Amino acid sequence: MNRYPWWKYLILGIALLIGLLYTLPNFFGEAPAVQVASGKATVKLDSGMVARVEGALSQAGLKADFVQMDGASVKARFADTDTQLKAKDAIGKVLNPDPANPSWIVALNLISRSPTWLAQIHALPMFLGLDLRGGVHFLMQVDMKTALTKKAEAFTGDVRSLLRDKNIRHAGIARDGNDVVVRFRDRAVLTQAQGLLTDQLPDLQWAESPDGAEFKLTGTLKPEAAKRVQDTAIQQNITTLHNRVNELGTSEPVIQQQGADRVVVQLPGVQDTARAKDIIGRTATLQFRLVEPDGASAAETVPQRQAVGDTAVRTVGLKRDVIATGDQLKQASATIDQDQRPAVSVRLDDVADQIGRAHV
Repeated sequence: MNRYPWWKYLILGIALLIGLLYTLPNFFGEAPAVQVASGKATVKLDSGMVARVEGALSQAGLKADFVQMDGASVKARFADTDTQLKAKDAIGKVLNPDPANPSWIVALNLISRSPTWLAQIHALPMFLGLDLRGGVHFLMQVDMKTALTKKAEAFTGDVRSLLRDKNIRHAGIARDGNDVVVRFRDRAVLTQAQGLLTDQLPDLQWAESPDGAEFKLTGTLKPEAAKRVQDTAIQQNITTLHNRVNELGTSEPVIQQQGADRVVVQLPGVQDTARAKDIIGRTATLQFRLVEPDGASAAETVPQRQAVGDTAVRTVGLKRDVIATGDQLKQASATIDQDQRPAVSVRLDDVADQIGRAHV
């Protein structure tokens, strides 16, 4: 008969006890809940939202098991789905008085029924996948044709700027599909322009061809450059989808590339499928407008924070005219401003740049 020292049995007992303790959350199941998250980049959620949600529930005569901050959202847990649905409507009316322009996302969710003390020691339930828990599955296709067209439009503006800066005369610049076509009246000028463009725009392959009495220079996107544009488009869409899914508070979502131009999104446990589809499929609109110093003459005011983490919100007036949209954005990158603070640097195309200078 095998005999072991008592301390080995003690270690085995402690391991079994700890394993049982951290398994307990899986036996409590899930409870219906309502989740509140920011619906706009300019609206930040803070601890005061807990009191606002509790106030909305009190006005409606509803009682929650608890209301608490959970990362970038506030969650209220309820005993049954009927109370959950009534709470969602009550909270939505208080937080979003204008349904056409909601500032907050109020969505249905499911959270664990396990006691708070288990969560405090990080004993969390096992998250089940879509096949065991249910939820929603989206298959989205990235518009690669548009991505390549936008890149060709950006190159068209770059060619125009380069030739203007070097004072090289041309007979016209246009986009032909995904190609950039530049016409010249003089062959010597064409040769000079070809050398410049080949050096400054290495992603384009330039070819000369006759065009009646004129000369034509055609720039075609190289295959490896086109592949980079497509890969960037996929990654940008995946990043955007991650940010949107975070608003739903879904545990362990699956967002991954499938094939050359598709993205799979799986959201286990999501109850409000219509809301999930709306959040994931919505179209973002980017506008550039100049600041209006005179607040009384401003067409619109928006909140502004001077720095990350700044709780003081100021309002900035904007002019009515839109000088550029997201379609005219050529490049955006993180940078540092003159005061050594984080900033975003953007480049617009030539048309938007000229309009902006005219309004200054």
